[in-house]
Amino acid sequence: MLTREWATLPEMATLGLPGIPDERALQIRAQKNQWNRPEWRNKVWRKRNVAGGGIEYSFRVLDRAAQLVWMHKFLEISEGDEKSSVSDDDHRYDAEWKAYEEATEKAKSKALKVLVYLDRINRLVAAGLTNEEAIHEVRMDACLSRTTIQNWRRRVKNVPRNHWLPMLVDQHKGNKKKRAACDEQALDAFKSLWLRPEKPTFEKCYRDLVKMAEEHGWVIPSINTLKRRVKELPQMVVTMARAGKDAAKQMIPAQERDRTALHALQAVNADGHKWDIFVLWPDGTVARPIMAAWQDLYSNMILSWRIDRSENTDLIQLAFGDMVEKWGIPEAAYLDNGRAFASKRLTGGSKTRFRFKVKENEVNGVMTILGVKTHWTTPYSGQSKPIERSFRDLEENIAKDVRFSGAYVGNNPLAKPENYGSKAIPLDEFLKVISEGIKEHNNRTGRNTLVCGGKKSFYQAFSESMAIHAPRKATSAQRHLWLKAAENVTTNKKDGSIRFMRNRYFADFLHEHLGQPVVVRYDPQDLHADLHVYDAKGSFLGNAPIIERTGFTDTEAATTTARSKRQILRARKQILDAERTMTPQQLADMMPAIPDDEEDSIESKVVRPFRPGPITHGNAAVALDPAYLEEHDDEEVSTVVKLRQFMREQN
Repeated sequence: MLTREWATLPEMATLGLPGIPDERALQIRAQKNQWNRPEWRNKVWRKRNVAGGGIEYSFRVLDRAAQLVWMHKFLEISEGDEKSSVSDDDHRYDAEWKAYEEATEKAKSKALKVLVYLDRINRLVAAGLTNEEAIHEVRMDACLSRTTIQNWRRRVKNVPRNHWLPMLVDQHKGNKKKRAACDEQALDAFKSLWLRPEKPTFEKCYRDLVKMAEEHGWVIPSINTLKRRVKELPQMVVTMARAGKDAAKQMIPAQERDRTALHALQAVNADGHKWDIFVLWPDGTVARPIMAAWQDLYSNMILSWRIDRSENTDLIQLAFGDMVEKWGIPEAAYLDNGRAFASKRLTGGSKTRFRFKVKENEVNGVMTILGVKTHWTTPYSGQSKPIERSFRDLEENIAKDVRFSGAYVGNNPLAKPENYGSKAIPLDEFLKVISEGIKEHNNRTGRNTLVCGGKKSFYQAFSESMAIHAPRKATSAQRHLWLKAAENVTTNKKDGSIRFMRNRYFADFLHEHLGQPVVVRYDPQDLHADLHVYDAKGSFLGNAPIIERTGFTDTEAATTTARSKRQILRARKQILDAERTMTPQQLADMMPAIPDDEEDSIESKVVRPFRPGPITHGNAAVALDPAYLEEHDDEEVSTVVKLRQFMREQN
């Protein structure tokens, strides 16, 4: 296409066109030939749409030689322009366009060059030249033969202009080399031999193929020919067959997630990491420690971490508690689908957990109670967990610290250092170095992330976001959630006590939950501490202390227990007196009076006369039994004596 078709007379004079010596000559020619006739407006001349106005003319007013030079200067054709000129609904030449796409860059470039020649001929013809004159002008300028140009024109004869480009590509159909003969079964056998996880060499596969060909009478080409045939296979297919599925996955570009739209503590992720360090534990054993860490996804800052000998729920839960205590409650968490992270203590009651079965009466986990939405990452996929990248940095900058020299074991069995196993770091010293290294990791400036911008540290980015977006904070009652483990237990239906881990626990409030299921949270490392008791809905009820066992003959403990019982009964008696404010006599007085006619009809209900035997108290007639005297006080004895004396007198 022409990049320029209009120009003013002064501009035309400066282009160095043949036959135009200067601007004055152009002005004389324009006046003589009346280029600005009204009927030629917008065809030969037009007004300029710029400040100051003026008139500009089409290059078609020039002589043929000048037009040809003009086209040399401003005629440009690009592959993109040709493709865009084809409508999506136009499929008449799809095969030719497909062949053009598969052609070499050299062939495409030549086709574009030929298209420029043919387009220039058409424009010269449109400017008034005959076909022969236009062909002659282009042929002489490009040093081409007339036959060559005519051959090009035959290719595009009766073809729409927007489909000329693919018709001008040299296909060389008759010049293709003949492929060497090879039986299809032999080729399939060679591919199957080559595409094995054992990764055999070409030479070994070819020797096996030769044996098979002799047995079955196959025709096979040379080894170099078979190499070329195998190399035509998709590279990802070869990698998957010989190196495995994981290696093929590495050929797929990892997804890049933009975290600039997040804010601090909007989302976190966690995982476990086994340090490549030998640590001397307090009990004298030497083992590599496991770290559970929580990371902020917005800033990449390590928020909390804990160390233990194995990855377990207590370790992860304590690290989670450290994060919540120091920074706040996150909105969402991306977790590994391991048993420790997907345990019921952490995510119980979450509808998105799929490692364990979700039951209707399941105890809600810590994260579920705190309203943290959980998301599960792809198993064995480090790309799904950004914290894996931080672990690599920590291993490089902390595990190889000079203070760990001799205790570093390498990241795989083939990378053991020369001083492997010569030292084990005491646990206290190991924790100090790790704490120092993680602090340096968070505060190192110049982080090349979108959030840090190559200047800030992870801590700076996190702090700036925290100042704008205040996180949720846990209440004092909620602090039990991440420090203790949760279990379903049922209180004793008689006294309300809780039997758990071979211990018994009791508090007064348990009387209101006799025989009911409750949730207890406890310190796994201190079973003698109080249990934190919640109802089935997660409401905190109170703390239940342990009931210590006592010796069988421990009289002091028995006395203490009896005293405690009396105190409990006395307290309940006080509560009862406070609640029962009316005496039985007061209640009886409030009853309606009995009518007189009903009183006259009342008869004695005694059907057997009372005839006590003769007992004495001082004299033989009213004497009492000695056992009775021992069991009753003097006032009761005196009353009985008077009653018996009265009965004796009546008889």
